[in-house]
Amino acid sequence: MVTASSSESIHNRIAMLRAERGISRRELAEALGVHYQTVGYLERGEYAPSLHLALSLAAYFEVPVEVIFSLEPFPRLGS
Repeated sequence: MVTASSSESIHNRIAMLRAERGISRRELAEALGVHYQTVGYLERGEYAPSLHLALSLAAYFEVPVEVIFSLEPFPRLGS
């Protein structure tokens, strides 16, 4: 995993996707084969995922990787 610098922030919707599906961090981590704290670090933007992990997340949620990750902040819901 790579530490994300402020100029290279990766924005994500992992927490939103987890909440929509009623999945805990621990459940997601087990499905992906990572430590549950890794999911927290990713959700908070403290770490940028590897390409493998990003693609694994997309496959798990059955969405394109662009639905989960972006270089720009996602618009707020209801905006």
